[in-house]
Amino acid sequence: MGTADNTVHREPWNKGKLVGQKAPFKLKDIWALRVRLQMGGRVRELALFNLGIDSKLRGCDLVGLKVRDVCHGDQVATRAIIVQHKTQRPVQFEITPAARDAVQAWIKLAGLKPEDFLFPSRLHDSPHLGTRQYARILGHWVDELGLDRTDYGTHSMRRTKATLIYRRTKNLRAVQLLLGHSKLESTVRYLGIEVDDALEISEQTEI
Repeated sequence: MGTADNTVHREPWNKGKLVGQKAPFKLKDIWALRVRLQMGGRVRELALFNLGIDSKLRGCDLVGLKVRDVCHGDQVATRAIIVQHKTQRPVQFEITPAARDAVQAWIKLAGLKPEDFLFPSRLHDSPHLGTRQYARILGHWVDELGLDRTDYGTHSMRRTKATLIYRRTKNLRAVQLLLGHSKLESTVRYLGIEVDDALEISEQTEI
């Protein structure tokens, strides 16, 4: 009887917590937010958003970028390479024209030098934008798009382009390299593709 009384008040470990993978952004959401940021003259946010989508970096790596990581002299590079904090493994990423333009405009506006952090913090106790600040900014973006905050997080940015690339090419190895995963199994789990692909194959198989 004592055991029963104890379990009555127990709540599931995941009650009120965010469980599962964060959703990638859809193409229409990406374009809608880009237009909103451009029209609002939100130069820093546009650079952060475009580079976040392109780079597929974890939040800690994105906010820790320095100007010299993405620039060759005065020009933003078409490709960059950094060492990931989590794995200490190098990962390369492309910087598309839209992202290059946005980053270039931000560097000019902020008067940043090569040794400066690309996204300096506006708080005195941090040299660069923190992951919590980044998460808060992303939360506002999600609100502006009219989406549910519980479905999205900073990993949504990392997953967006990776998911699109996989859906278009089905090339897991390419996505693994772009995400900087050491094991293919990690990429499979990260994209959550097994069930989706199995259903897709099943739908196309007539008996």
